[in-house]
Amino acid sequence: MKPAKVREWSDDELQNKEKELAEQLFKLRFQKAIGQLDNALKVRETRRDIARVKTIRRERAGAAKAAQRA
Repeated sequence: MKPAKVREWSDDELQNKEKELAEQLFKLRFQKAIGQLDNALKVRETRRDIARVKTIRRERAGAAKAAQRA
C-alpha cells in the first residue's frame, strides 16, 4: 500500500482500514503461533500498513489543530 493512495482516503475510510488491518494482524499472529502461516513477510507488511494509516491520521489531526489556532 502506497502512502499516496492512503492519503486519498477519507477519515472514516482510514479508521475502518486501521481496524481491518489490526484484525488481520491478529489473525496472522495467531496463524504464526500455531504454525499455519505460509508467508511470514505478511506480518511485517501488515504492521507497516497500520503504521502508514496511523501516520496519515496523525498528520491530519495535527493539521486540523494548526488550522484551529490560526
